[in-house]
Amino acid sequence: MKKSSSPLVGLAIAALATSASAESFTLRSAEFQHDGLITQEQAFNGFGCTGGNVSPSLSWSGVPAGTKSFALFVHDPDAPTGGSGWWHWVVTNIPANVTRLAKGAGKADGSALPGGAQQIATDFGAPGWGGPCPPVGDKPHRYHFKLVALKVEQLDLPPQATAALAGFMAHANALGTATLTGRFGR
Repeated sequence: MKKSSSPLVGLAIAALATSASAESFTLRSAEFQHDGLITQEQAFNGFGCTGGNVSPSLSWSGVPAGTKSFALFVHDPDAPTGGSGWWHWVVTNIPANVTRLAKGAGKADGSALPGGAQQIATDFGAPGWGGPCPPVGDKPHRYHFKLVALKVEQLDLPPQATAALAGFMAHANALGTATLTGRFGR
């Protein structure tokens, strides 16, 4: 006589199979690999830097179920600011059906972003992509690109919101986060 499996064992096996086949939330760029070097094309053009100041292309997959929008944060935790780091790009209210930002999407006027997306002023003092520009001779800095999947269609932010406030509101409404880190030194 053959012994039958417990229904709980069957459910556990089904759950494992489902989680193993589910794609994890992932962020990528064609311009650099995770923990790789960011190119001179993306570097800032000012403050003694002579880069192209072109935002890299970004694409993502494995979006969490229930995502209604995205927020993107690019931060340098190694900037010599007394501990606050440096915000290089902040974009909120990216529609849920968007899965990529093209190279150059970080124009200050927002014209290359998907409809409805909003840029927040960076530590350069204006909205839009502000590329890497660490001090000469400093160790290469890390630039964390963090894409947050949100359970709301848009973040309720005042017109002059800071990057920190946008980050607080995004994390309060987060369903998941995908991170990509690039490095840049000079």
